[in-house]
Amino acid sequence: MQTLKISVLFCWIVVFSCAEKPAIKADKGNWITAGKEEADKKLQWMTLEDVAAGLQKEKRPVLIDLYTDWCGWCKTMDRKTYANKDVSSYVQQKFYPVKFDAEGRKTITWNGKTYNFNARHKTHDFAIYLTNGHLSYPTTVFIPVNGEPQAIPGYLNPGEFELIAKYFGEGKFGKVPFDDYQKNFKSSW
Repeated sequence: MQTLKISVLFCWIVVFSCAEKPAIKADKGNWITAGKEEADKKLQWMTLEDVAAGLQKEKRPVLIDLYTDWCGWCKTMDRKTYANKDVSSYVQQKFYPVKFDAEGRKTITWNGKTYNFNARHKTHDFAIYLTNGHLSYPTTVFIPVNGEPQAIPGYLNPGEFELIAKYFGEGKFGKVPFDDYQKNFKSSW
C-alpha cells in the first residue's frame, strides 16, 4: 500500500512539473505564457565562432564574461548584472557577447591563433591571453574594434557595469581618458 501511495504521488509530481505555465494577461492586453517576457529579455550569449563570423559582417566591440563553474561571484554577476534588463539590452545592442569558461578544455581559434587548455596552469590559454596572465573571476573583457583585450577583474553591479560598458560601447576607449569620461558620465539605468 505504501508503494502505491508513493507511485501516485510521483505521478502527480511528474504531471504538474510538465504542465505548461498558465497564461497571464500582459499590460497591452495580449495573453502570453508566464516566463516568456523574461526569456525575451535574457542576454543571448554567442560562441567565439559566431563572433568571428559576425565581425566579418559588422564591426563592433566584443564583451567576454570570463568565468569558472566554481566561482560564486560569477553566478552573482549572472543573476544581478547580466540578468538586468538595461544591461542585457545594451550589451545585446552594442557588443558581441561571449561567456567563456576559463577552465574549459575545448580547443578554440581566435584571430588565427589556436588556444588550448593549459594543464600546468589549470586554465585555458585563451583566458591567460585575455587577462595578460592576471587571472581573477569573474573578469569582464572588452575587445574594442581592432583593439587588444581590456580585462576588468571582479564583480560589477549594474551601475558599475554601465559606466564601463558605455565607455567601450560608445567608442570612447582610446579617444577619451577614462577619468574624464567618468567625471562627465550620467547614468541612465
